[in-house]
Amino acid sequence: MSNGHLSINKRINNLKVGLEKYKIQQRSKSSAFKFSPFSLKQRKVLTWWCDLSPMKDMEGIIADGAIRSGKTVSMSLSYGLWAMSNFDRQNFLICGKTIGSLRRNVVNLWRIMMSSEGYKIKEVRTDNLIIVNKGDAVNYFYLFGGKDEKSQDLVQGITAAGVLFDEVALMPESFINQATGRCSVEGSKFWFNCNPEGPSHWFKAKWIDRQKEKKLLYLHFTMNDNNSLAEEIKQRYCRMYSGVFYNRYIEGQWCVASGVIYDMFTKEKHVFNDDTTTPITGRRYYVIDYGTINPMVFLEIIDDGKNISIAKEYYYDSKKEQRQKTDREYAEDLVKFINGQSYRTVIIDPSAASFKAEMKSKGIRKVKDADNTVLDGIRKVSTLLNLNLLKVHESCTHTINEFNNYVWNEKSADRGVEEPVKQSDHALDCIRYFANTILSGRRSVRNE
Repeated sequence: MSNGHLSINKRINNLKVGLEKYKIQQRSKSSAFKFSPFSLKQRKVLTWWCDLSPMKDMEGIIADGAIRSGKTVSMSLSYGLWAMSNFDRQNFLICGKTIGSLRRNVVNLWRIMMSSEGYKIKEVRTDNLIIVNKGDAVNYFYLFGGKDEKSQDLVQGITAAGVLFDEVALMPESFINQATGRCSVEGSKFWFNCNPEGPSHWFKAKWIDRQKEKKLLYLHFTMNDNNSLAEEIKQRYCRMYSGVFYNRYIEGQWCVASGVIYDMFTKEKHVFNDDTTTPITGRRYYVIDYGTINPMVFLEIIDDGKNISIAKEYYYDSKKEQRQKTDREYAEDLVKFINGQSYRTVIIDPSAASFKAEMKSKGIRKVKDADNTVLDGIRKVSTLLNLNLLKVHESCTHTINEFNNYVWNEKSADRGVEEPVKQSDHALDCIRYFANTILSGRRSVRNE
């Protein structure tokens, strides 16, 4: 295999205009991919491993920074070209938080880019394997999801020549250690790609802050490093975030999450009454945060395809009322709360097994366990608020109060753990369940 600097630069120069404007001809067997001119930082990603590069002896690369800054495109393309230029009949790892997010954010586009460079792609979905070949060279790219501590077991036993991590800061340290430990082939390298998290995050402390010791090339990206991103699109992304999410996703800072979580929430922008809005129509959902000692909350949420309206709430605090209700009583209250209205789904805290059985006995159907992911759910709700797509009826006084009192746990942040203080969060947990469970595929709330 040859990895000549001039040949790779010639390839880069031959890739043509329009990365964001590429067209995949659905009816054609051939896949065309068009690139806008690469920025200087993207070119560094694409050429750092080449023979004439002063960085060629580095053992890996880290690209972090803002969203939509061109990191993923340049990193994944460079990883594929490096692997195919230097190895034959070797295993490579491509890792994301989940296989689904990895396919959506990296692999689908990567396959098109590699195909446009003349490589033949064959995917074996049952094995999460992509076979890439050109001429006599063939290599095997295995996909892995690193969502929790158990994920490290998935990569045990494989011998690899390289690993690419997409959104590495969202994966557990044990998974990263196991995957990098599998790269024992001579000449193997590590590729890390992520948006920033907190300054005490293990990846920053153990990889970014030790980049020289570990012989890693570190490149920090901003939106200006993506030549395909129009100015109006940059401004749209800026409007999507505020507070800690703006600092991380737009400015690319590894910063502390502190203070009020939903600091963008205001009564003027986000609270409505019956006199200031047209009648609410759309898909109706009922969302439940189950509580026995803690408050029990039901929210009626209406989604018209764009705007999300919290139409009414049920909030029972057994401590305040000095009486704890039974599951049967709560189920009866839920029947009254629904009041015969048609609805799409009832979304409930996945831990509430006994209450789900009681709901079933009362004839409540179409029940779905909520996605309880905390930080990603908070980000999605923040995006809705920033875009002014989430409204709360003035009668939902507990929900409004929680928006003003939901704060980051600063003691946890000192330990490198980001989490809210477990108070003033019951109605907000309902909204987070809804955003995670129903709105995950909606572009306006996805972290692109």
